[in-house]
Amino acid sequence: MKHTIQVEVGGRPLTFETGEMAKQAGGSILMRYGDTVVLVAATKEDRVREGIDFLPLSVDYHEMSYAAGRIPGGFFRREIGRPSEKETLTSRFIDRPIRPLFPKKWAYETQVVATVMSVDMENEPDVVALTGASAALHVSSIPFGGPVAAVRVGRVNGQFLINPTAGQLVESDMNIVVAGTRDAVVMVEGGAEFVSEEDLADAIMFAHQAIVPVVDAQDELQKLVGNAKEAAPEVVTDEVLVGRISDLATVEMLEVMTVADKMARRDRKRELKTRVKEELAADYEGREKEISAILDDLEKKVVRTMMVQKRRRIDSRAFDQVRPISIEVGKLPRTHGSALFTRGETQVIAVVTLGSSSDEQKIDALAGESFKSFMLHYNFPPYSVGEVKPLRGPGRREIGHGALAERAIKPSLPKNGEFPYTIRVVSEVLESNGSSSMATVCGASLALMDAGVPVVDTVAGIAMGLIKEGDEFIILSDILGDEDHLGDMDFKVTGSDRGVTAFQMDIKISGVNREILKKALDQAKAGRLYILGKMKEAIEKPRIELSPYAPRVVTIQINPDKIREVIGPGGKVIRAIVAETGAKIDIDDSGRVVVMSPDAEACDKAIQKIRSITTEPEIGALYMAKIVRVTDFGAFAEILPNTEGLIHISQLENRRVQKVTDVVNEGDQVLVKVIDIDKDGRIRLSRKAALPTEQKESN
Repeated sequence: MKHTIQVEVGGRPLTFETGEMAKQAGGSILMRYGDTVVLVAATKEDRVREGIDFLPLSVDYHEMSYAAGRIPGGFFRREIGRPSEKETLTSRFIDRPIRPLFPKKWAYETQVVATVMSVDMENEPDVVALTGASAALHVSSIPFGGPVAAVRVGRVNGQFLINPTAGQLVESDMNIVVAGTRDAVVMVEGGAEFVSEEDLADAIMFAHQAIVPVVDAQDELQKLVGNAKEAAPEVVTDEVLVGRISDLATVEMLEVMTVADKMARRDRKRELKTRVKEELAADYEGREKEISAILDDLEKKVVRTMMVQKRRRIDSRAFDQVRPISIEVGKLPRTHGSALFTRGETQVIAVVTLGSSSDEQKIDALAGESFKSFMLHYNFPPYSVGEVKPLRGPGRREIGHGALAERAIKPSLPKNGEFPYTIRVVSEVLESNGSSSMATVCGASLALMDAGVPVVDTVAGIAMGLIKEGDEFIILSDILGDEDHLGDMDFKVTGSDRGVTAFQMDIKISGVNREILKKALDQAKAGRLYILGKMKEAIEKPRIELSPYAPRVVTIQINPDKIREVIGPGGKVIRAIVAETGAKIDIDDSGRVVVMSPDAEACDKAIQKIRSITTEPEIGALYMAKIVRVTDFGAFAEILPNTEGLIHISQLENRRVQKVTDVVNEGDQVLVKVIDIDKDGRIRLSRKAALPTEQKESN
């Protein structure tokens, strides 16, 4: 049976429809917001996946070209191959808020597929898909601790907007996606133009108010559908085994988890767990995985108790203390800019490469083709955590961390074509013990300044954690990897001393309230300002000169009517300029010409040639002209490439001339002055007016 529920969100109806499409899925929802339509289906396998210690959930978001009335490019003319960066990032942020809401020990392979079937270019499908994923799970028989819902919040002229349109987002100084339950916020992700922490907290709480009615609508739809939920897996605990492990390992586990060095702590932990398993092997043969799980729970309990009761972190830092920082800029001699940033046991080297407009990344999206002139790529090789793994292409984690750092840095870059380069930053994670994405932000900002990119501000990032036991909570600054793994929150905040530029919050508990959010933001600000101080000690502002190995890029504007003359028939003219000078030349339809070369002299030479082709003649200007044709009434002279004018016989000399060839002949070079240009563009020249003053007087 078909069921439909509608709720107003941001002044527009959001519609949930189920029971008509994709009925063989476990749960399916057709979401409509404006003319944007997303089908979301949630399905599980009927058999348990044995021997796993993780939630077997996959989330896939797909944007179909037909949704925007387009046919895909490429040889096959269909949506195949790797998902786009937008699809990967959206799949990731749908996954993050729903994953913690599955039952513990859920071992059924589960898949959520969101397909964008129609898009109106005004209402973004990503937040619609996230809400639809929750609704599809909620109406299915799959046990799910939702519902959750998501909205986007922007701010235009000081007013918060829920799900701003594409046009409004252009004017907005923030773009935030907030997901939440009825009672709390569970995920935040977005960027901003240096907004204050107070404004950010207000925006998140404003978004949560809009989320509550959407959650209520999902509950109402679930009641209409009436599917009974399957029982959550029963978690059976062998209290005797738990007690034995606790007696054997608690004291030493506490000692192990106060070893500050990550690799030493890892080795000690492995030795302890191996010893406990060996001691219990005779009595609990075949239950090694169960013993490992209990040891993991003990580790978590020991660390959390140590923090809450003894007020001590793993590495003995204060809760608001940042790890030691060291910085070296210009580390790599032949790159265009580089910076080595080390914070505790997390280290990245960020490298900047400058290119021309032809190096921009082409984006083929539902809205059509566009180009990116700034790219930030994050690499996480296995050696950074002491592991050996095959090297593969970037996964969702690498793409997500790179996108977060790119969003953090972008507000600091020069705008409106002030810096005519394509910029690529690559962050290589060399060591990792938490917050490598935030170290990437710091390293990228430093490397850009080392490259001489005129950034408007230095940007730093810090990752915050949370330990919450009952009503008591602790906010941790600059979290370690173990603190992230064993804690309740990972909240990354980036910005300058003027405000926040990007943020990403994931919650492992039921959610956070404004009190926790505000304290985390305030503590993050203090840590960020400390890090910024260290960064400015290393390099306070961008270098005045670019690296000698960076290409030189010069931009000039020409009359669009002259583009064809610069290019020439079949590209003959521009190819000749490139061949002669070695410079790279890009021309767009507006007449903007970008000339690029490693050699400044080659740039200048190419520009001179382009200007000689495109320069417009001016009345009163002097030109060295070449006589190209002689007639009885005068001579035609070329003053600029493809630009000729007439020197009438009366304008050849300061005396009467009987015959033109008495003064000039074809091929002669003469100095002339433009004395008139008529409405048809015909140019009158005078040799007489250009003669030296002394010659005129002698005549």
